Amino acid sequence: MSASEEIIRIAAKGDGVTAEGQHVAFAAPGDTVLPDGSLMQGPHHAAPPCRHFGKCGGCQLQHCDEETLAQFVSDRVTHAAAGQGLNPQLIAPPAMSPPHSRRRASLRAINGGGRPSIGFNAAGSHNLVNLSECHVLAPELFALIEPLRKYFAPLKRKYSIDIDLAKTDQGVDCGLKGFMPDGLEQTENLLDFCRDNGLARLTLDAGYGAEGFWEPEPVTVTLGGIPVAYPAGAFLQATAHGEAALVGAAREWLGNCEHVADLFSGLGTFALALGRGRKVLAVEADRAAVLACRSAANPARLPVETSHRDLFRNPLRPDELSQFDGVLLDPPRAGARTQIEQIAASGIGRVVYISCNPSSWSRDCTMLRDAGYVLQELRPVGQFRWSTHVELASLFVKG
Repeated sequence: MSASEEIIRIAAKGDGVTAEGQHVAFAAPGDTVLPDGSLMQGPHHAAPPCRHFGKCGGCQLQHCDEETLAQFVSDRVTHAAAGQGLNPQLIAPPAMSPPHSRRRASLRAINGGGRPSIGFNAAGSHNLVNLSECHVLAPELFALIEPLRKYFAPLKRKYSIDIDLAKTDQGVDCGLKGFMPDGLEQTENLLDFCRDNGLARLTLDAGYGAEGFWEPEPVTVTLGGIPVAYPAGAFLQATAHGEAALVGAAREWLGNCEHVADLFSGLGTFALALGRGRKVLAVEADRAAVLACRSAANPARLPVETSHRDLFRNPLRPDELSQFDGVLLDPPRAGARTQIEQIAASGIGRVVYISCNPSSWSRDCTMLRDAGYVLQELRPVGQFRWSTHVELASLFVKG
């Protein structure tokens, strides 16, 4: 490099980028790349709060200040829209979840011959970063890491155990995959572990599916103000803050609708919140989630009907959609192209598309645009603080 270059933005994977297109790891906008390749920090470069940053793959952007984080989340969403020729009439400021708010996480425990290590994978590697702190996880989840290390410490065999944690109404739900206690002593110690740490539930999976080991009372999560049975490993929005932002958008945009279809409805995050004042059809392929939603809606006397249906193979057709004046969908990262084709052909008045992948969302929504829908509002959501993972809520109205 013959001259200094300024970092002007953050790329999709977290690198800083200069006007000439040079990518620089751990650089923030306003930093300067000197001719010798070193980095002179600028006004938007923050001191990473976590000692593991740079090694742990859980965070990519702890070196950026709050303004830069918000701009990154907004840019990821708006650039995806612009790249497909989608022009929102209104772009809301991004909703940014705070530190220590992640209520679900997947960790791993390994034994390399010494003290057990528990943490996230290193960036771009299968190596494990043994966590001694975490500024992303809710305190209740992080507090379980050291007790798990102590329980695993006496195990002599080599192991790699997947750990799924979720914060529920009753406490922490913990799932261990690749582990079963061996003998009476390990079993009794595991029961003591559950009791001493106030676990809401512990499930064990030796490769044949999760089996209940400890559950003093039925585990629930509250959605739309209603306790919903929480199947082990079920999807839950990453933070309560992010869930509130997404649900709030849906309520606002579909508030005047009388009959709404909630597609890829999961446990009923949106259906139960929308179920007061209007009829809702909640459609989901996961049978356990469908049953949980139905069992929560019925006692609450909500007009929520549930349907067990694979929307990738069997999407709702235009004639089925004709009974609704609004539709909401929150599909997996791959998007919902087949279902969007049917929605675009239906002419339904209002479409709320929630997405965890701006790229698949923008590709899908070109079909809505081509069918005469207007992107009325776009709301970026940063649930995964310091991560390059971005979510959004969008409203399309038939023109």
